[in-house]
Amino acid sequence: MIATIGRAQVVRQTVDILAEQTRHADEILVVTVGPEDVAGIDQERSKARVLFSEKGLCRQRNRALDELQDAADIIVFFDDDFVPAADYLAHVEALFDAHPDMVGITGELCADGVLHGGFTVEEARAILASRSEAHAPMRHRHELYGCNMAIRMSAARGMRFDENLPLYGWQEDIDFTNRLGRKGRQVSTGAVTGVHLGVSAGRTSGKRLGYSQVANVVYLQRKGTMRRDFGNRLMMQNLVSNAWRSLRPEPLIDRRGRLLGNMIAILDCLRGRVDPRRILEM
Repeated sequence: MIATIGRAQVVRQTVDILAEQTRHADEILVVTVGPEDVAGIDQERSKARVLFSEKGLCRQRNRALDELQDAADIIVFFDDDFVPAADYLAHVEALFDAHPDMVGITGELCADGVLHGGFTVEEARAILASRSEAHAPMRHRHELYGCNMAIRMSAARGMRFDENLPLYGWQEDIDFTNRLGRKGRQVSTGAVTGVHLGVSAGRTSGKRLGYSQVANVVYLQRKGTMRRDFGNRLMMQNLVSNAWRSLRPEPLIDRRGRLLGNMIAILDCLRGRVDPRRILEM
């Protein structure tokens, strides 16, 4: 399942790449907002099906869950700029079959373009070609990384992503899989892997993201689906990074906008009015 908006070329190439899986997907579900967001996807050739939804990552993923609730045993969520290793789906299926107590799997990334200014598909293929599969242990995970994660639908029955986290969502994966992890075991492993391209086009604004970096953490901590130590560390890392890098911002990252959003959210916390949905007003 791929949720996307405003990145037709990106999602089209990702759908094409999924045809290279050694274990083909039974169906590729692309959930978007308008036809222009999926222009060029050959649905018949790629086995892709397009659904339309209201805007917002959580709403789009919930649209997929509604559609697949009684039709799938396993759902794999990919960001529209994630390039999986060719054996990704084969390993996911094998792990779920071998471990009935397992409810969620997330791949350990070979590389994340978000941290390196973004990768091209060609660079991602080269990174994957150089990976080693000699030792790929399973590691327990409290939560899964939403850019690539697989869930067992029988464990997720009735669960939905929190639509109080609007637009880009930000930490919606932590919230959802923290709840999922109460139903069974969640793991990561290098046997399930890929490269996150980290494409910047179509992302939410710096100010909005900066607000979410604080407001969403506070909201989820209060809700009880984000560990307090994890959330505090995440907030501090973002605050320090945005403040330091705003002196010399990266070309494609609005660090000053993010820092402004951080400050607005902190002030809202002090006033007792912090709310993730406030980004809809910005």
